[in-house]
Amino acid sequence: MGADGTSGLILWTFDWVPVGPRGYVRDLRLRWACEEAGLDYQVRSVPFQDRGPDHFAQQPFGQVPFLTDGPVRIFESGACLLHLAEQSETLMPQDNGQRAETVSWIFSALNSVEMVSLPWWFVGLANLAENPLDDWLRARLDRVEHVLAARDWLAAERFTAADLIMADVLRLPWVRSLGDYPATDTYVARVCERPAFQRAHADQIAHFARADATPAGQPAGKG
Repeated sequence: MGADGTSGLILWTFDWVPVGPRGYVRDLRLRWACEEAGLDYQVRSVPFQDRGPDHFAQQPFGQVPFLTDGPVRIFESGACLLHLAEQSETLMPQDNGQRAETVSWIFSALNSVEMVSLPWWFVGLANLAENPLDDWLRARLDRVEHVLAARDWLAAERFTAADLIMADVLRLPWVRSLGDYPATDTYVARVCERPAFQRAHADQIAHFARADATPAGQPAGKG
């Protein structure tokens, strides 16, 4: 407990989500970062069904995750990841050039890849004969494939927070199904085999599963 009465590092997520998103809710990025860095943290919940003023005060759009670290309050998974990465050389190199490269790839995962993959997925829900955003996403995935065909890691010649966020963006099943990207497939598999990811993933699944049998959750299998 800090001098101001606030607790230590707390990651906030929903108390429950339907089965489909489990394993992909973005608090996993923060759990994974903490596991990689060996940071002590707690996970706490806000209601999925009834998002109240306390939630919106922490996250203006009523989303998750957000984190509290003593008096510090941060929302958006990318901003939270940067905050955690700055506390660990495992995630963020100290060398200025390598740090700049890592930060650049973190933002590219969020802005150049995820920013395209999400609207592509939403348009695809309409079951059109052809998704008009296919070429846009393929162009981005082609560039990632080109990079990963020549290197094992995105920055600093080792695993960093850039690989954590890029692999989390790329591991989504609908992204993986778009085309043949062998270097990217190998990369995603290798990064997601890391023990820290496996622990974070299992913990998130268990967190939401526990809520199935509680009043805060919904009956198993619904949604």
